[in-house]
Amino acid sequence: MPRPPKRRIICVANQKGGVGKTTTAVNVAVALALHGNRVLVIDLDPQGNASTGLNVPHHSGVPDVYQALIEGVPLDNVTQAVEEIPNLWAVPATIDLAGAEIELVSVVARESRLKRAIDGSAATYDYIFIDCPPSLGLLTVNALVATEEVMIPIQCEYYALEGVKALTENIEMIRSHLNPILNVSTVLLTMYDRRTRLADLVEQDVRAHFGAKCLNAVIPRNVRVSEAPSYSKSVMTYDPGSRGAVSYFEAAQEIALRGAQRAQTGGMA
Repeated sequence: MPRPPKRRIICVANQKGGVGKTTTAVNVAVALALHGNRVLVIDLDPQGNASTGLNVPHHSGVPDVYQALIEGVPLDNVTQAVEEIPNLWAVPATIDLAGAEIELVSVVARESRLKRAIDGSAATYDYIFIDCPPSLGLLTVNALVATEEVMIPIQCEYYALEGVKALTENIEMIRSHLNPILNVSTVLLTMYDRRTRLADLVEQDVRAHFGAKCLNAVIPRNVRVSEAPSYSKSVMTYDPGSRGAVSYFEAAQEIALRGAQRAQTGGMA
């Protein structure tokens, strides 16, 4: 997979829960790392599911993203290498992060704490993925201020676009006031069940709404994708030949190729 000419920071967001945010962030990051890119995953969800999926320790007392956000600890000091996957690093989330939303309220420049931490990192990455919590609170705002691109996973279910409307409005507000380069670059359809007419209708709606921002790759409902986190693995390493792993590989490849094309044309796809 081609490496981008400059670092890409991608926030994986959708305030609806259970749409495949964490699964997408973990598996796309692993696919890119396995194919030659240097990748960092920042777990910004207090549940710590991305940390679990990457098999990164995130019990209480482990240096984590909370310390970078609230205490100003350098990001490099709370970054861990992911075992068995070269070129992949993670900043874990521990239970301490649960109180960060409240504590951030009284912190100076509260919306840009994560951006400051990323800008202060001395490490070189091709991609930084930020896995957001399922809300539009201060943690998600920090992610949107720190990033250039937003990737929205959308579950192929009824009301799929309902939750996305609030997110896109929030993105517009942040672009107006805090981060003028913020852009929804990628939309990925997840949990697609080809046997149902509903999935087909949702796909048509989403593609009509987002156009070229939608990846051609679609993530199917797949047992292996659901099983992998219980073994603290990504589906890419748990069962590389499964439909889920192949689909995430295709999605990662498309993200990489689109980034390379954008660089050549000098604009956003």
